Formats: sequence, structure tokens, C-alpha cells
Amino acid sequence: MRAVVQRVDGASVVVDGETVGAIEGEGLCVLVGVTHDDTPEQADRLARKLWSLRMLHDEKSCADIGAPLLVISQFTLYGDVRKGRRPTWSAAAPGEVAEPLVDEVVARLRALGATVATGRFGARMRVALTNDGPFTVLVEV
Repeated sequence: MRAVVQRVDGASVVVDGETVGAIEGEGLCVLVGVTHDDTPEQADRLARKLWSLRMLHDEKSCADIGAPLLVISQFTLYGDVRKGRRPTWSAAAPGEVAEPLVDEVVARLRALGATVATGRFGARMRVALTNDGPFTVLVEV
């Protein structure tokens, strides 16, 4: 599993004109990509990493201050552009594999006590955020 994690001061996801997920104030916007051999155990590791990652102000984590997370599935994180000009998506897991694992990350975060908003799997989403810093990291488990 791969995640692009951004420290934000608010973020939202809109699908067909409807806000389907939003967080306010300091938190994390997390784009999650799944590849073919990812497992629920990796989803659990990713959730624990996200919850305890010290990238908020004063080196705090979401767990430290109860900051919310916006988790959005993004298969394009496994796009490959090493050959040619058009990305290939062969490393990205199909929806029937990826969706339950992204849902597992969200469920594990919530079990840890996190407030989690989400996008809508497979939808064309418009993501708006204020990257605070900017501060962005790549996490792989």
C-alpha cells in the first residue's frame, strides 16, 4: 500500500456537486493506493502509521491532538510512466481488491479513535485542500 499524506488546514471531496467528505482545521489528507498483493495486515499497519505520524504542528500526531483525517482512494498512485508518455495502471489493484482494503484502513483508523471522512470509491472526485506548510510525505507499507 502506498499513501500520499498531506498536512492540511481543511480539506473536502465533492462528487457530482455534493460534498461527500470534509475535515476542518488541522489534520491529514491521505490519498491511498493499493497494489495486487496488499493485505488487511498492511491496511492495519498503514492505519497505525497514519494515526501516529508526527507531521502536525509541534511534531504532534493525529493521535496526540485528535486531528481528523480525510482518506481518499487513488489508484493512480500506482501509475507507471517510465515508458512513453501515457501512464500504465497494471500495478494498481482492481476495484474488487482495492475498495475493501481502503475501507479496512478507514475502519482501523476509526477503531483507533480517529475521526475519518472519506471520498467515494470509483467516483470522479474533486478534492480541495489547503496544504499547510506545505508538508507532504509518501508512506509505503
